[in-house]
Amino acid sequence: MTSIKKAIALTAFTITAMTAFAQHTLFDTLSKPKLIADQFAFTEGCSVDKNGDVFFTDQPNDKIWKYEMETGKLSVFMEKSGRSNGTYFDKKGNLITCADDKGELWSISPKGKVKVLMTNLEGKQLNGPNDVWLDSKGGIYMTDPYYQRDYWTRKHSALDGEHVYYLPKGSKSPIKVIGDMRQPNGIVGTPDGKYLYVSDLGAQKTYRYTINKDATLSDKTLLFNVGSDGMTLDELGNIYITGRGVTIFSPDGKKIANIPNTDKWTGNVCFAGKNRDILFITASKSIYTLKMNVRGVE
Repeated sequence: MTSIKKAIALTAFTITAMTAFAQHTLFDTLSKPKLIADQFAFTEGCSVDKNGDVFFTDQPNDKIWKYEMETGKLSVFMEKSGRSNGTYFDKKGNLITCADDKGELWSISPKGKVKVLMTNLEGKQLNGPNDVWLDSKGGIYMTDPYYQRDYWTRKHSALDGEHVYYLPKGSKSPIKVIGDMRQPNGIVGTPDGKYLYVSDLGAQKTYRYTINKDATLSDKTLLFNVGSDGMTLDELGNIYITGRGVTIFSPDGKKIANIPNTDKWTGNVCFAGKNRDILFITASKSIYTLKMNVRGVE
């Protein structure tokens, strides 16, 4: 091997080694997620407010809870939450929620005042809004799978499938932006507004899309053959998905690590705390936290 080839090979090896090292320092692999509470029926939809505190849902019990990261105080933020599932904070501090009971989207003010943003699609009830992400214009991307609920009187969907929609700010009429998924669920976008990640949980696949100026999507790219209930991103662009614990993938779809837990199902995940360096995990009847060496982007 020539000296030039040796230098190139050494450089490639060094870059690979550095990448592997960086991947393995996202969190202390000897640490385990810390159990905060296990008093719930099924936790979901965690989102962090501007103070770093977390709001999450307990859908079967129809409640939204608040967990204060600095004090460890756990309290009920709202009773009768419309069976809210996925959530996301807008720029004004309102909590946007997927009110699954009647297929609506709600905006809940910091004081608990509810404003219904959307009630139907062309007169037909949506399947069950599940997860949301807001762009910089205030538009809402929403997944709408059909999961039969015990508390519904309806027994079938009124729509032609399970799709992903976009609700422009101020509009009450959602626009279909993805129509070829089996059961879309987890969704999150990059902070620069360039890409949207959407999981087809029914097909066990996760895709990346380019977000166009008119909010439509293009350049569908399969990232990995794993589905996800909820998703978040860190400052390095890594993708955190849920289901069997929390699994972390690089921006190009390579598996980095898995954070296991003993619960049956991990529903959602977000970065919390004043520095956004604590991973907050909703897992079936429990909630957990894990100190990270990276920060989240939300």
